[in-house]
Amino acid sequence: MKLKVQTLDAKAKGDIDLNDDVFGLEPRADILHRVVTWQREKARGTARPTRERGDVARTGKKFGNQKGGGTARHGNRRAPIFIGGGKAHGARLRDFNPSLNKKIRALGLKMALSSKVKAGTLFVLENVELKDAKTKALQAHIGKLGLGKKILVIDGEAVNDNFRKASANLVGINSLPAVGANVYDILNADSLVLTRAAVEKLEARFNG
Repeated sequence: MKLKVQTLDAKAKGDIDLNDDVFGLEPRADILHRVVTWQREKARGTARPTRERGDVARTGKKFGNQKGGGTARHGNRRAPIFIGGGKAHGARLRDFNPSLNKKIRALGLKMALSSKVKAGTLFVLENVELKDAKTKALQAHIGKLGLGKKILVIDGEAVNDNFRKASANLVGINSLPAVGANVYDILNADSLVLTRAAVEKLEARFNG
């Protein structure tokens, strides 16, 4: 399929042929849901456990007499009521390390890209090069393009340095190199902006 290419100044810069195997798939909610769930769970840190009375190295020998001491009877220093004893009802180990087939992950990314094409919220720019890292100038360019509030910009090998600096102060703009393209960020954005270099990198990623 063909899509118009623009510059940051919203001027036409010809067309680009998008690979139907990457940008022309029919999105499936179940595949996208699986990939997003996997991605968000992988981002979670391990929930660390606490040591309960069975994990503490203290004596289990009965100390003191059963009666006559004026205190409660105790038979184990590992009990939670003692300093150095195990914690009662402590946190358990929870390790979030789900697995998902590479083919499903790749298919999910293709479907995420295709969903933006289908919704008409995929924009292709010649490049995102700025002469100066000026936030105000970048804000004017974005206003001309009419990209919406939440924008994801994906560049080629690396994001243009001036663009990255200028966009850092703008709320709702996220920029990534092509290697960092992921399903969650794409679906979470109102508009997806790809440079020509990004399109080439993404297509090569799947065809390679």
